[in-house]
Amino acid sequence: MTTKTYGQYCGVARALELVGERWALLIVRDLLVGPKRYTDLRAGLPKIPTNVLATRLKELEAAGLVVRTVQPRPSGAIVYELTGYGADLEDVVLALGRWGARSLGDLRPDEIITPDILVMALRSTFHRGARKAKYELHFGDIVIHALIDADNLTVGLGPLEGAVILEAYAPIAPLLTGAINGAAALKSGLMKTSGTAKDLDHFAAAFPIGPPA
Repeated sequence: MTTKTYGQYCGVARALELVGERWALLIVRDLLVGPKRYTDLRAGLPKIPTNVLATRLKELEAAGLVVRTVQPRPSGAIVYELTGYGADLEDVVLALGRWGARSLGDLRPDEIITPDILVMALRSTFHRGARKAKYELHFGDIVIHALIDADNLTVGLGPLEGAVILEAYAPIAPLLTGAINGAAALKSGLMKTSGTAKDLDHFAAAFPIGPPA
């Protein structure tokens, strides 16, 4: 836990003391996808200085949010994973991601997209009650999949047999905000699909991004 305090007996203040330091919530975001080695975290957060990553992990461990474990053989690697207390941040991170997605705009020149980012993006914007479907999303070398069954969503890395393949050649916020429809996304070259324009429309309805306030 950081030594910085706000001097307030308040749940919000205490939460910010625990996870309000720079990079802390992004580390939690990536660990919500699954346990990570130090090198995995470093690769997913390339702009974080190594000393800051080490410090944040120590702070999160001290706060009881993260624990180090040793994977079974033959791996034997040391990984970081969320404790139950840390995993309770899931709803907070998803809500923050859903809110922040409304202000994403265009991809900045110095910004990257990682598999963990895409997994959490789908989890944060998922609309319960979406029609049952299987999607396989390709963005450059990244491949993730989403399985929708009414109110349930399963998102993971890699392909999914029988899924509608969606290939994106740029961030697809215009489709998800409703600025364009599936047909326009295909015509503009923003996306390709093994399905139809309607499949893109259904995907957008399942993962909507609201307009900025």
